[in-house]
Amino acid sequence: MTRVLVVEDDPSIRRGLVMNLETEGYEVSSTADGADGYRLVQDQSPDLVVLDLMLPSLSGYELCKKLRDEGSTVPIIMLTARGEESDRVLGLDLGADDYVTKPFSVRELMARIRAVLRRTNAEGALPDDLRFDDVEIDFLGFEARKSGVRIEMTRKEFGLLRYLVARSGEVVTRDELLDEVWGYKSYPESRTVDNHIANLRGKVEADPTNPRYLITVRGVGYKWLPQRDG
Repeated sequence: MTRVLVVEDDPSIRRGLVMNLETEGYEVSSTADGADGYRLVQDQSPDLVVLDLMLPSLSGYELCKKLRDEGSTVPIIMLTARGEESDRVLGLDLGADDYVTKPFSVRELMARIRAVLRRTNAEGALPDDLRFDDVEIDFLGFEARKSGVRIEMTRKEFGLLRYLVARSGEVVTRDELLDEVWGYKSYPESRTVDNHIANLRGKVEADPTNPRYLITVRGVGYKWLPQRDG
């Protein structure tokens, strides 16, 4: 599971961020203190840090600089009420990956988090093929077979399955799947993802009503469960 560290001294903002990130399927830790944030980066090796600038003990700027000076490449999204261009430029020059100014849209922040994680972790990670049980899928050639018999799959079904397999074991939200596979920049109330998952289960699962691989995480999204030996 992707780990996110929130370093924010405003209790209401911190609680809101933790709640929304957990709802999105992330493992979240948090602190209100810059020095404690530095310790948590060392101890927990998060996949991304959401970092406020105005912090006790160690400011967000100082924490970011300290991490980069020590060679840390952990993605950092700076979060602050200071919206001056000079502040944004300084933050980015110190090594932040993105910068969000308060007040902010939670949905926009989540999209930025996904984008930063995608740039830093997912590039080049999409699999070329997949084999499990009696199923063989060539994602590059858009060909799929089950027990040697060709399976008819749409390009969106190939893309959806490929993305889930690339994130094997992680919960992926419907919003993220719409963004990554369909390219939506807004998220309509739609059962598009659910319908495609149901179709995929019918094609690749031995028992679509009791899936082993394409798993629903109720209220959040889906995940591809890695195959286990035995």
